[in-house]
Amino acid sequence: MTPRERILAAFAHREPDRVPLDLGATQASTLTVQAHERLRALLGLPAEPPAPLFSRRAGTVLPDEEILRRFAADCRPVLLGSPDGKPERDLSPDAMLDEWGVTWSRPAGGHYLAAEGPFSRLAEPAPADLEGFTWPDPADPGRYRGLADRARTLRETTNYAVVLNLGVGPVHQCQFLRGYAEWLEDLVARPRFAEALIERVTDVWLAITERALAEAGAWVDLVWYGDDVGTQRACLVRPELYRRVIKPQHRRMAALVQRHGKKIIYHSCGSVYPLIPDFIEIGIDALNPVQVSAARMDTAVLKREFGGDLTFWGGIDTQQVLPWGSPDDVRAEVRRRIGDLAAGGGYVLCAVHNLQPEVPPENIAAMYEAALAA
Repeated sequence: MTPRERILAAFAHREPDRVPLDLGATQASTLTVQAHERLRALLGLPAEPPAPLFSRRAGTVLPDEEILRRFAADCRPVLLGSPDGKPERDLSPDAMLDEWGVTWSRPAGGHYLAAEGPFSRLAEPAPADLEGFTWPDPADPGRYRGLADRARTLRETTNYAVVLNLGVGPVHQCQFLRGYAEWLEDLVARPRFAEALIERVTDVWLAITERALAEAGAWVDLVWYGDDVGTQRACLVRPELYRRVIKPQHRRMAALVQRHGKKIIYHSCGSVYPLIPDFIEIGIDALNPVQVSAARMDTAVLKREFGGDLTFWGGIDTQQVLPWGSPDDVRAEVRRRIGDLAAGGGYVLCAVHNLQPEVPPENIAAMYEAALAA
């Protein structure tokens, strides 16, 4: 099978010739700069030139093609560009301002975190506060410049599955704009504002996605986007609240991608077991990253209950096994997840979220070598 055939077979719930593998095809399945440098050194690859960034905020990279071929990664990413009108602007060496008016800051050497948004300081926000806000321009040409060419080149010159990365969804963006705790409080205490904000943010996402798929959809196999609705122990909000406020926006997003005939990889960290039937009902094809360390995310149970309808993308524990285990521990983890998830298709193997600096490169190599040997 070709890599593209292997991925698409998994999504069709047909067992491919081997478990498909991902490294670096999505915003949540790549490596940090430091992890990438250490892996290069282990594999005897040159340290220069530096790998291009996948996400400046997360400090992640687009991995070297030599690494991807070494570990037989079956898919490749396509990314939107930065807007011309409001590109990210540096405020200091460790702070920047994005097109939404959100200030991001980081400790030295760390990840950027959303420090303050345009609605953070409002004591009693109301829908009227949204009217004077300057929303991002979905038509900004910088987002789409070269997008179709990049997707077409991958489609016509390689046999990899092409994954269009669309970035974060409205839950994340509302938290960035309003503040994490503040937006959760708004959902209960100021629902008119919370619901108006998530709808407006989704409108922007939909407009960008419509244009991106119109331009590049002919050469894209899968679409990835992320919107965390789980924590380590439970759902981010009560399932009833998710279904009333968030799910209608997620349904709009999925419906747009489906109209373009593309498979959806939906990313949510955390314990999302109670919401998986909702994901399936709105048309999500694959769940990423399958955070196996979170409550109620046992892979054998997930496969038994939802494996007929959902593909699982991820599953190799990044909380304990990859950073702190031995290569033998990693190999055992790979065998366990393949045993739980791979039968009958419906599994793409990679780490649960991005590989961080503390993950030994020997463990990264052990993960992919064990998967290829399974």
